[in-house]
Amino acid sequence: MVDVSVIHYPQLDTVLMVEHFIQEHDGEFKKRQLWEHLPKKMMYQTYDLIIEYLLYSRKVSVDAEGKIGWIHYPESVDARMKHKDLFWR
Repeated sequence: MVDVSVIHYPQLDTVLMVEHFIQEHDGEFKKRQLWEHLPKKMMYQTYDLIIEYLLYSRKVSVDAEGKIGWIHYPESVDARMKHKDLFWR
């Protein structure tokens, strides 16, 4: 569902920059702290939209302390899918 109240959607390079930063600093920062430490400054509303997208796409998660961590590891899924003793129910 598209939010019509969003005036500006982030560019792909900005989304990728946030993704890479979260991967490098996995679980170190809470949401606001992460925004303050990004290598490129952006409006908080844009950053918030990126975080919402990453949560929705299940690439990041927020732990009990509120710290953001990277959870998207497709290469490990591929390796596990090759094991015959692992299966879905």
